[in-house]
Amino acid sequence: MKFSCTQENLHQGLSVVSHIANKNINLPILSNVLIKCDTAGLKLLTTNLEIAINCVVRGKVEAAGEFTVPSKLFSDYVALLPKDRVDVSLEGNSLVISCGTYKTTLHGVPASEFPLIPTIDRKQRIAVSVSELKKAIGQVLFAVAPNESRPEISGVMMRFMPTSGGLRIVLAGTDSYRLAEKVVAADTTHSTSITESVSVIVPSRTVAELIRILGVFKDEASGPSQLEIFIGDNQIMFAFNNTEIVSRTIEGKYPDYRQLIPDRFETEVVVEKEELLRAVRTTSLFSRTGLNDVHLTFRPDQPIHLSSRNNQTGEHAVDLEGVVNGKNNEVTVNFRYFQDGIANIESGGVTLQLIDGMSPCVIRPVSDGKDGDYLYIVMPIRQ
Repeated sequence: MKFSCTQENLHQGLSVVSHIANKNINLPILSNVLIKCDTAGLKLLTTNLEIAINCVVRGKVEAAGEFTVPSKLFSDYVALLPKDRVDVSLEGNSLVISCGTYKTTLHGVPASEFPLIPTIDRKQRIAVSVSELKKAIGQVLFAVAPNESRPEISGVMMRFMPTSGGLRIVLAGTDSYRLAEKVVAADTTHSTSITESVSVIVPSRTVAELIRILGVFKDEASGPSQLEIFIGDNQIMFAFNNTEIVSRTIEGKYPDYRQLIPDRFETEVVVEKEELLRAVRTTSLFSRTGLNDVHLTFRPDQPIHLSSRNNQTGEHAVDLEGVVNGKNNEVTVNFRYFQDGIANIESGGVTLQLIDGMSPCVIRPVSDGKDGDYLYIVMPIRQ
């Protein structure tokens, strides 16, 4: 095996794949990166058995072959090299790396010990804007359950849904106390036809890794503008810029959260987003430790009233201008969950909808074309 490429290209490729190559006592080979040279070019591959990443690096292959070396060490070393041509060749069980006056020998393990990288059927393809998908993921990922005691809510639900207006991608995240949903439009022109809705639950680690890798290309004029998604049996793949991320999906049925959204509301409130956030944050300073409670009172033709009381530190109240339609109402919420949803709304205005203090509070943007397809639900604190 022998190849050459620029330090910048090799460093970027290793930045893409190395993050998931962690130390594993039972399978030490998982901390290695597989370097593969063939007629298709130079490839770098890593896996942690849940996620596999394949990145094609621009370079010149002089002799085919494959080998594995410790991913972190290789990545750290290449990052420190000057921005010059890097020549790499396999000699026995070692890589010989040269760059200008720098030369090193890196011991490794034969590729035969590396796990098989999963493949996926590419018949079902969904294309979507990278910027739209990144924004949508950011608006739902924070709400995903942080542990795997309930596997079905430990990931982001992605539903690919044909509609009269084209193919839509619904993303949702929940921890059972709050839920975030965002809908984005797929690029129908570059997607295969889907006649029925398809849903998968993607592990939160996979989604976070996707966002991280997209960030590697963020400063490039040639960075990806579109991403392709392929769905297989218990697998999903994201492909862009000569990079492929294949992940297992989570088995189980995602909660039917739509049944939590009432058909009607007794009270609807419209308020300026930043003013509401400021009011919630100041009121939260006097919430009860562990409960994080903030009380909101709504009266038509009156200011919105926020209050909190802590027997040890004191109490606080603030009136906020807004428009209240419907009946008198009040609700107590966990301020952390409440402000998380509001902060992820891009529009300048927020709409709050509720039936009573015992029912979910629905939060939506006042649509200005930015994120009209965003929905956030927070469960009340029942006292």
